[in-house]
Amino acid sequence: MSEDVYYTLQASADALYKVKGSKHFGYVFPIENVDEAKTHLETLRKKHHDARHHAYAYRLGPTGEDWRTSDDGEPANSAGPPILGALKSKEVTNCLGVVVRYFGGTKLGVGGLIDAYRTATFMALDNGEVIQRFIEKSITVQCPYDLIGAVMALGEKHSARIAEQFFTDSCTVHFRVRATLYPALHGALDNLYGCQIKA
Repeated sequence: MSEDVYYTLQASADALYKVKGSKHFGYVFPIENVDEAKTHLETLRKKHHDARHHAYAYRLGPTGEDWRTSDDGEPANSAGPPILGALKSKEVTNCLGVVVRYFGGTKLGVGGLIDAYRTATFMALDNGEVIQRFIEKSITVQCPYDLIGAVMALGEKHSARIAEQFFTDSCTVHFRVRATLYPALHGALDNLYGCQIKA
């Protein structure tokens, strides 16, 4: 796997897992930050206001370095960590997994709970589409009008995408480029006489 590649979800997905009368609604969402995770949780708590538990886990960052789990009242480590384990197993990040549980009257035991929360998450993930994303870096270039064609050509050559561009007395282009291609693009633009790379 390339060092600037990670995997996440294309869109949200869900599934229902039933065991011994208990219902486990599994949900997975692509997220960019903690606030998005909180928004999804609030929405689900309103939707399933009569459910006993809303356990969750999320991973953020290209390597999933920022993460959190919540058992939401279930025995310690029986709900949140199994959800996190499913996200890790599928190698997805920037992703939130939530399992909403309706108790069916028969206790599952800690082992049964772990299995139920993990299974509901896996089922939701299987209903979603995992996509590849690239870690990107920003580079902003300022140049006179007669060089804008050359700047755009270099951006295209290095598979950079234009995030913003401004045309005033000179041209300013804000590129986003794959982290592994950044040094080559930076060097090429730096060698273009008359261009200024902005910090």
